[in-house]
Amino acid sequence: MSSIFNKYLEIIKTLPIKKSYTKEDILIPELLIEEVKDVSLYYCTHNEYMNSNAKIFIVGITPGFNQMNKSLVAARKCTEEGVSKEEIPYICKKEARFEGSLRKNIISMLNELELQKKYGLNDSSQLFGDHDYLLHTTSMIPYATFVKGKNYTGHQPPLLKNELLMKYIEAYFYPQLEILKDALIIPLGKSVEEVLVKLIEAGKLKEEQCLLGFPHPSGANAHRHEQFATHKETMMKKIKNYKMPQEIQG
Repeated sequence: MSSIFNKYLEIIKTLPIKKSYTKEDILIPELLIEEVKDVSLYYCTHNEYMNSNAKIFIVGITPGFNQMNKSLVAARKCTEEGVSKEEIPYICKKEARFEGSLRKNIISMLNELELQKKYGLNDSSQLFGDHDYLLHTTSMIPYATFVKGKNYTGHQPPLLKNELLMKYIEAYFYPQLEILKDALIIPLGKSVEEVLVKLIEAGKLKEEQCLLGFPHPSGANAHRHEQFATHKETMMKKIKNYKMPQEIQG
């Protein structure tokens, strides 16, 4: 958990208890992490959780409003029910990570790539259920990011050229990569992939551990199916051939 978790948990306790929040409920000054020009970052709880033993690492760009909403609804419910502070991030993570159609589309693509066979599962949906000890999910930017009040997609402003956003990626995501340096990494979309490619070129990641070409699972991504078909065979080979160092030694 981050050093600011306790501070924001006290603010979350003051939110109304609801099944879903509006933007007016949670895009409030008290939850604002930082704002520079048109870019605003707001706190959400689920990225406080870290599974340091994961073998599969799925990486998004930033929580959208829906994820932020689910995360804070779960956190507020936990505070009302007296759940211990240590348990709250994991509960929020289970509720909020790639929720709805995003999760459904990720699972569908992973099954097509036969990831489930690699890890002895019947279905990749188990990664989000009773086999979630195999999985870590995160966003490169841990906080919900908005540009002029709309979900940030990674394009405007360009991620790699934005000092504010790269500051959070370097402070939050890079240390997680160090912990999970041997995991199979699945980047969701081109913006995440561009950051990974930069790290591969710098010798900080191995190309064979990154499923480059994995499409962003959003239904708004019109080229998702075409992109997946183009890279499917390469990704399947990569999954089949990739071994973590301990597997090689074993």
